[in-house]
Amino acid sequence: MTLLRELLEVLLATIVDVLPIVVILFGFQLLVIRRPIPNLRKVVIGFFYVLLGLALFLMGLEKALFPVGELMAKQLTDPDFIRRGIADSAAVLRWDDYYWVYIFAFAIGASTTIAEPSLIAVAIKANEVSGGAIGVWGLRIAVALGVAVGISLGAYRIVTGYPIHYFIIAGYMVVVIQTFFAPKLIVPLAYDSGGVTTSTVTVPLVAALGLGLAQTVPGRSALIDGFGLIAFASLFPMMSVMGYAQLSGWLAQRRKRRQQCNASEPAREPRGCPTQE
Repeated sequence: MTLLRELLEVLLATIVDVLPIVVILFGFQLLVIRRPIPNLRKVVIGFFYVLLGLALFLMGLEKALFPVGELMAKQLTDPDFIRRGIADSAAVLRWDDYYWVYIFAFAIGASTTIAEPSLIAVAIKANEVSGGAIGVWGLRIAVALGVAVGISLGAYRIVTGYPIHYFIIAGYMVVVIQTFFAPKLIVPLAYDSGGVTTSTVTVPLVAALGLGLAQTVPGRSALIDGFGLIAFASLFPMMSVMGYAQLSGWLAQRRKRRQQCNASEPAREPRGCPTQE
């Protein structure tokens, strides 16, 4: 009965959250556009599935994923665990002694991004709009690698205590430079990819890791140093997606040049032909 009551409470809270969206969509359709809603029965059933799915999803996160993630963050950042591999237990911990934290940050960043529902939705739509030119898994993996590297670098920043604005300013300088050289088709999608990663699954686990790390590293403030990992998770996917597009474009041009070289006569082989591998 307790579980059922909690599910009903989450379902009611989800209905309250989704209700403004329903009012806006139906209001514009009926009052502004003044046309009936096509397939009204399917739309109503779809909204019911959305509400039920969101309620079950949020309850599952609250009961399973959040507690496990917070527990893992606290255990990995516990000084007693980190000192296990150090001969001198009284020695001052250095940044490289937290290697398990960096590995966990990379793994949790990649896995939560792959499971992020908003990223899945954006990847599917990008694949449809581009006619298959943008692969669903290619985009998801590129964003996941960006988030993983960003969170690992953010964990390193917390351990070392370097100011966050140095990393953010340098990161956005790279993004601006990449924007001029990346294919124009991918730039808006890359900028959106930085936002869709910071959603329901990623944010709680990443925030728990940052706060747990800041609370256990000597000399760190949970308020000043514990937050900021979400900024890294938003910034680095933009780099990785544009880098993925640039690498794909370079490989495509290389294949095209090789085909041209193979089609031409050996005596008239164009300059700059790539060597056969």
